[in-house]
Amino acid sequence: MTPNVMKPQVGAPRSTFRESQTTVSNQRPSTIDDVARLSGYSVATVSRALRGLPNVAPATRARIEEAADRLQYQPDPAAIGLATGRSRAVVMALPNLSSWYFGQIMAGAEAVLSESGHDLLVFTLPPTADKRLESFRSPTVARAAGFIMVDLQFSSQEAMTLQATGLELVSIGTSIGGFGTVRIDDIGVAEMAVTHLTELGHRRIGLLAGQNDDPFHFDVPRERQLGYRSALIQAGIPLDQDLEQPGNFSVQGGADAMNTLLDLDDPPTAVFAMSDEMAFGAMQAARSRNLVVPDDLSLVGVDNHDLAPVVGLTTIDQSADEHGVLAAGLLIERLAGDSPDPVNLQAPIRLITRQSTAPPPS
Repeated sequence: MTPNVMKPQVGAPRSTFRESQTTVSNQRPSTIDDVARLSGYSVATVSRALRGLPNVAPATRARIEEAADRLQYQPDPAAIGLATGRSRAVVMALPNLSSWYFGQIMAGAEAVLSESGHDLLVFTLPPTADKRLESFRSPTVARAAGFIMVDLQFSSQEAMTLQATGLELVSIGTSIGGFGTVRIDDIGVAEMAVTHLTELGHRRIGLLAGQNDDPFHFDVPRERQLGYRSALIQAGIPLDQDLEQPGNFSVQGGADAMNTLLDLDDPPTAVFAMSDEMAFGAMQAARSRNLVVPDDLSLVGVDNHDLAPVVGLTTIDQSADEHGVLAAGLLIERLAGDSPDPVNLQAPIRLITRQSTAPPPS
């Protein structure tokens, strides 16, 4: 089975100003990440601006070019030497291509890989193990320089098959034995969100979770559910399974789950959604019932989606594009032989408080 391969479409830029601006030491060449820090924009935006791609505002492009000139930044397409017979393509496997989160990861990884002269090829993997193993043996994967897995759970047999290909591999979101990993503390994500709500005084807090029947067996929904329950227990709040509803990580799923919660005899005064997209659906459902956020209902999401500031959504920022940046960086180091042992990185998270949370109605 040959996987459905495509080149990623990098979305509109996201300008994320950093809290500090620093210059890079003269003792090493400047990198695209240094330019991102100095200019105050994401790596994906910097890459688009410096390569002359569209959808970058003139003022943004000028600021990025000024930072690149100041740092004397020069991309080095020949920076990485690859094994004989391998292409310069890096394959990224995803559960689906429609999620904003996965799009941000692709954008971050593509920015770093293109700097080193690599192409990023993206395909979705089937949920069943036997068909995934067939994909791993395809000519596209066999000739690739390396592999980036995103939020995919693998059996020991699949891990051994990957190791047998000789590919360098980095995983995002899940740990695969023997390979590098980039992930966040998903239990901590939920604890941070729910603790924010309990500290505001909420005692009836709903959860918009993942799928009931998840063919990929993601770690993320399970760990965020554990964090949600842990925060409630720490606050002395009894668990109520009626308050936990599947939202399928989509806007429509979030709206459907929110409607189910609002139909309860004792509906929640606050809701933690495992993704911003589900939180957007929850907002829509609440407003269709003439409920005001946050006067009648508080909402917290996860991701810091581009639209989160527009709708005033309180959220846990995990800088998804930086996950792609970190994973691509780890893979490049492995390809260059600079990192002989697998490296496990934990990306930072932070609570961004906006207008969607407030104390419960009296």
